[in-house]
Amino acid sequence: MAGVKLCLEDTDRKPYPSDVSDDEWAFVAPYLSLMVEAAPQRRHDMREVYNAVRWIVGTGAQWRMLPTNFPPWAAVYQQTQRWIAAGCFEAMTHDLRVLIRWTEGRADNPSAVFLDGRTVQSTPESGGHAGCDGYKRRKGAYRGRYVGTSACGPCSPANEQECAQVGVLAEAVQAATGEHIELAFVDDGYTGRTAADAAAVHGIALEVVKLSEAKHGFVLLPRRWVVERSFAWLARFRRIARDDERLPETVRGLHFIAIAGLMVHPYVTIVLNSP
Repeated sequence: MAGVKLCLEDTDRKPYPSDVSDDEWAFVAPYLSLMVEAAPQRRHDMREVYNAVRWIVGTGAQWRMLPTNFPPWAAVYQQTQRWIAAGCFEAMTHDLRVLIRWTEGRADNPSAVFLDGRTVQSTPESGGHAGCDGYKRRKGAYRGRYVGTSACGPCSPANEQECAQVGVLAEAVQAATGEHIELAFVDDGYTGRTAADAAAVHGIALEVVKLSEAKHGFVLLPRRWVVERSFAWLARFRRIARDDERLPETVRGLHFIAIAGLMVHPYVTIVLNSP
């Protein structure tokens, strides 16, 4: 991150680009404080643990390969699982979405979203969850779901059809936005009554954005480019560019960590530059 300002008086290490800045930490810390700072169970600095998991998500390294100038990898992994189980990063992304919309003069919650799935390569760690994505002709792949409102849906084997996940995905979207979603833009993978009926149960109408029949070269689809841009942003986080985790819950949680990191920096910048 450009312009990161750090406060590392209690450590002797040099800062990493993934380290959270002082202003970002002021926003993030309340979401991660599952116990008081002086609790006897706390052995490691919480900010350093958060910096460590951001480093892991950004670089894609194994947990056991965490640099030794961070807290021990086992402590970082265990605390990350606690944060994921407590929904800390989900709450953070939800509030950031609302706050960023406020700064843009928009309503707290959107009325439309963009639904899609992406396929990432599996590894020996995630092999038990792998499938084969026939449409993309990718074997041993694992599909993660992402929604334009910063709500992640389920992770599923790549051989499962996208339309089979619409019901769960629509439910997650409505839960994240307080039942405000009325319309969802989707691609051809969600065509048919099965997907439409599953979304309608949750009060959402699907609008399929199709490619032009006379396509020549690259075509920027109306509205659909928004979710594809989000996939491109997430692909820069190497830990979630492939499926290196055994547990689907961890995969989903790491996506929220990446999304929160993407959202907190521009929000803090806007607040600091506001009159």
